[in-house]
Parts: sequence; C-alpha cells; structure tokens
Amino acid sequence: MTPPFRLVPNAHQGTPGLVVLPASGFRRAKAEITSWPDYAPTPLRDLPIPGLAAVRIKDESGRFGLGSFKALGGAYAVGRLMSARADPASEITVASATDGNHGRAVAWGARRFGAGCVIFVHESVSQNRIDAIARHGAEIRRVPGTYDDAVRHAEATAAQEGWQVVSDTSWPGYTLVPIDIMQGYRLMADEAADQWAGDPPTHVFIQAGVGGVAASVSVQMRARFTPHPKLIVVEPDRAACLLASHLAGMLTAIGGPLDTIMAGLACGEPSLLAWQELARAASAFMAIPDEVIPPAMRELAALGIVSGESGAAGFAALRLANLPPDSRVLLFNTEGATDPEVYTGIVGGDAGVADARRLIELSSQNSVRP
Repeated sequence: MTPPFRLVPNAHQGTPGLVVLPASGFRRAKAEITSWPDYAPTPLRDLPIPGLAAVRIKDESGRFGLGSFKALGGAYAVGRLMSARADPASEITVASATDGNHGRAVAWGARRFGAGCVIFVHESVSQNRIDAIARHGAEIRRVPGTYDDAVRHAEATAAQEGWQVVSDTSWPGYTLVPIDIMQGYRLMADEAADQWAGDPPTHVFIQAGVGGVAASVSVQMRARFTPHPKLIVVEPDRAACLLASHLAGMLTAIGGPLDTIMAGLACGEPSLLAWQELARAASAFMAIPDEVIPPAMRELAALGIVSGESGAAGFAALRLANLPPDSRVLLFNTEGATDPEVYTGIVGGDAGVADARRLIELSSQNSVRP
C-alpha cells in the first residue's frame, strides 16, 4: 500500500513577480566559487529506474569534503562579507543557526577566509553533526527549541555582539546575505544543466526546508532549459511550511516540534525570498511521510549512492509520484552520510560506518556526465 502523501498543484505557476536572483549576481558567484583551488563539479549519475525515460541525480555527497551542497552558499557568503570590509585588517565574527549542514559550511568558510564563527544549534541536532561543525574551529552554542528558535537566537545575539549573521533563510529587512547564499546554490543546478545530455528534463524534484535551495534550483532551471521542467517542491509532512504557505495563499509559519527524520528539512518558517520565487514558479508542493525515507536511502545505497535522510527526500518523492513513462527526471542528493552513525542505523545490513565511508570514496570514482 502506498504511504499517504500530499501532492498539491500550484495554480499560480507562471504568474509574473519579483526577480529574486538577478543573473549578474549568479555570474559573480560562479566566477568566485569556480576559482577556489579545491572546486570541482559534483557528478550527475544515471539511476536505472524502470518505467521512466531517464532519472538522473546530482550527487552532492562529496562537495568540498563537507558532505553537502551547502558550502556553495554559506562559505561564499562569508567570503563576500570579508571582501566587503572597509578595513581589510578588521576582524569579523559570523554567526548562524543550523540543522547541521549549513553550519558546517559557514564554519568551513570562516576558517577559509579568516573570520570568527559562532554556530547556534537547536536541541535536536545530533552530537556527530555538532562535532563536525566544531572541527572547523567554530564555537557551538546549543539553544532550546527548533531550528526556527535557533535562527532567532543567532539574530538576537549577533545584534548584541556586533557579529554578522550568515543565514540561509531571509525575512523582511534581512535579504542581502541570503541572496548571496542562494546565488551560490545556483551553481549546483547550473552544473547539472551542463552535465545533462539529450532532451531536457521534464520534471525536477527538489527538497526544501526554508526553501532556499528549491528557489535557487527553480531559477536556474528556468534559465537553462526550454521548455521549463516541472518543479516539485518536496517537504516532510511534519514540517511542510511551503505547502502550508501555498494553501494559505501567503507566507505562513507552522508550529510544533517539527520532529522529522529529515533533520535538514525540519523548518517551520519559510524564507521570504524563497517564497517569492516558489509561489509563482513551483509546479506543485509535495509533503511526504518519514516512513518513505529509510527504503529510499537503502535503494540509493544499493546503487552506490550515499544519501542522508534529507538528501534522499527527492528520490523518495519520485517513488511516490505516478509520472508518465516518457518522463525525464532530475533529482538532487543534497547530502551524504553527514552523521555516519545515523546513516548506519537507517541503512543497516552490511552498510556500517566503515561501509558508509567506503561508499563515499567509491562515489567519487563513478562516471560523470560530460
């Protein structure tokens, strides 16, 4: 029996609106990030899924050795703040809230560009993910509540201390840094478009927390493919703030514990900038239950792809959707085994911690589309 899920079409798709991410900003981000000495495009892999014309997944598990795509945004934004200093000798401390991956990216960027760094984590963030952030030299502050509470703690403390907030969500009065972050995220989708061979994708499934990466992918798919593929925004059914916003017809926050296995997507308040893009550009909003994630992770592992709980969400959603057989689908594995112990507990079998690391190493050897 198919697990319950919600797939709600967006009748407002195609409505004219604000240009959230100007092309000039993306050109600047691409030029900067691709100049980093350790930059390399991540692979686009074919998935042998019967009944569909093509399924390809952009595998971000090896990006900069951080296990996710987030460095494209968080580290780039830190670099932009450092280069904008009036006095190049002045010190900057950056602060951010995180479910894990964004904080690791900001800490990595802070070390790279010479900034101080304080990362706020909420009470549900695993110790392994906290330790991974701390290894990059960041000070960690755990706060009660959810990710959205951690965002507010980071903002308030930064205002008191004179720190720079590097948040991947946005709100009225705070948009410039999130725009830089989203412009960086676009590079992932741009690489995928370069690597795509044959007729363009008909469907793109992209997971969302506050919506920043989904909006970035949306913008770049429109810029690179004609006709534009249908963009399906995928969220946990316990944290579906973008679907709630769509149903309400306005930016809407949801409450509650947001206790989903998809830890990186456990967000109750959408990003203002992301909503301005997705409200008019997404083809549909989809909310999926936690129970579909473990089998999706195990199936991807059997195909040689290490995908964490949040990274597998788009693939899990595809498995629920009933697409026509001529569909050509682009997916994004937005994270690998960012907590190897959690990954092992879910995937089970022979894929222990050592096997998770082995798969990560093997994934870099798989073929990349030209």
